[in-house]
Amino acid sequence: MDVSRQQSTASDDAERGSGPALERGPRARTKRLMLETATRLMQAGVTPSVSEVAEAAEVSRATAYRYFPSQAALVQAVVDEGLGPILTWQSTSADAERRVIELFDTAMPRIEAFEATFKAALKLSLDQWARRQAGTMGGEPAFTRGHRIDLLKEAIAPLKGRLPPRDFKRLAQALSLIFGVEVLIVLKDIWGLDSRRMMSVAQWAAGALVRAAVAESISEGGSIDPTAVAK
Repeated sequence: MDVSRQQSTASDDAERGSGPALERGPRARTKRLMLETATRLMQAGVTPSVSEVAEAAEVSRATAYRYFPSQAALVQAVVDEGLGPILTWQSTSADAERRVIELFDTAMPRIEAFEATFKAALKLSLDQWARRQAGTMGGEPAFTRGHRIDLLKEAIAPLKGRLPPRDFKRLAQALSLIFGVEVLIVLKDIWGLDSRRMMSVAQWAAGALVRAAVAESISEGGSIDPTAVAK
């Protein structure tokens, strides 16, 4: 992963104001320093603890824990920073398939630009799962992942009320399999696809899922407005 590309993207976001709202004052600067340090470490593929970020940022551990009380809170802040404009994505289209493609067009290049960061976050999620299974998690707060749920439900919103609730939820769940850093792992790392081909496969699969859900509903006697999906 090109770390400099990720750092440049983060800097550009700050200049445009598309990242988290910039705060003012010494406390805000300290928090920003910690966040930038954590981001730099995660862009390099490390999943740092709060103490490790404090050391790298030359901030006391007591101060660091005041801003980020757990590793999960720290990583979540870095992930939200990386997601940036994805978190506020919206579409004016009434066409469900088109909206899904628009979401992929917005999100996947950003996710790829911050690939190392999101993989580091995924590693924390997997590590915590293993510790829960082994009963060694203790009272450590869990790192939760779920932005894609709301984003995908928003993307297929024109089908809400047109698909049965169970089918609407199933479509969002199916789309979640091909949206996020996991699709990069499968299509780039395993299949060896470049960015263009990865995006093409992901968008083709997303469109196919939307059309299949609509066709299935129609075949079962559902009432689907044909304008809710792309022609």
